[in-house]
Amino acid sequence: MRARKAFTLVELLVVIAIIALLMSILMPALARARKQAKIVLCQSNLKQMCAATLMYTDSYDGRFWSGWGASNIDNEWWLNVLQPYYKDYDVRLCPEAVRPGSESIYGARGATFYAWTGSGWLGSEGYGSFGINGWLENYPEEYDWLDPQRRWRTANVRNSAFIPVFLDCRWIDGWPQHFDPPPTHSDELAPPTESKYMIRFCINRHDGYINGSFLDQSVRKVGLKELWKLKWNRKFDLDGGPPPEEFDSIAPWMAAFKDYY
Repeated sequence: MRARKAFTLVELLVVIAIIALLMSILMPALARARKQAKIVLCQSNLKQMCAATLMYTDSYDGRFWSGWGASNIDNEWWLNVLQPYYKDYDVRLCPEAVRPGSESIYGARGATFYAWTGSGWLGSEGYGSFGINGWLENYPEEYDWLDPQRRWRTANVRNSAFIPVFLDCRWIDGWPQHFDPPPTHSDELAPPTESKYMIRFCINRHDGYINGSFLDQSVRKVGLKELWKLKWNRKFDLDGGPPPEEFDSIAPWMAAFKDYY
């Protein structure tokens, strides 16, 4: 009689070992591909938010909205004024930060990978994981609690490729200054004070980078130390940021990131 053909136990174990080896080789590559896909989608969403912003300014003689804070302009949040220019609210989300986080304006620990939300006062549709450069807003000078001369107010300015619009952020907005210190750790709380606003954007969401859109409609990765080299406002001193030794002493978690001095 003819003997039946079959795998031996040794052959089966060899096949399993080969499959396991191939999986161990492929998994890091798949993880990198998945992370890169999230970065591309994040940048695509930022591109759409920036386009919505510039469509708004085109409708208002190049001017930005007023902003939030004065009694007569409480509805001038970008969340409100830009809604007619995009359909899907999820376009305000980075794929790395889609889980709802704290409602606190100060930001919660772990907020780097959580979306901000304010369902109680921003409404059920008030969520996102991008924040806008608050210095763009055309805030009335009589209500301004910051330096009115720092605000851009209009999209018609020079060197627009260096002026941030929307970026990865732990909160809805921020008003960074060149003298803002770096965060002591990657999830430092972000109180709404003039000397701490950079903390809202300086988050390690993309391995030493965040994604950002700019007034010339470009979108790209921004190194965390590079944040102090962007033209956030009219008086922002590009050479006035923290020196290298301050990054090393105050923010050792950023020591391995690329320098932009």
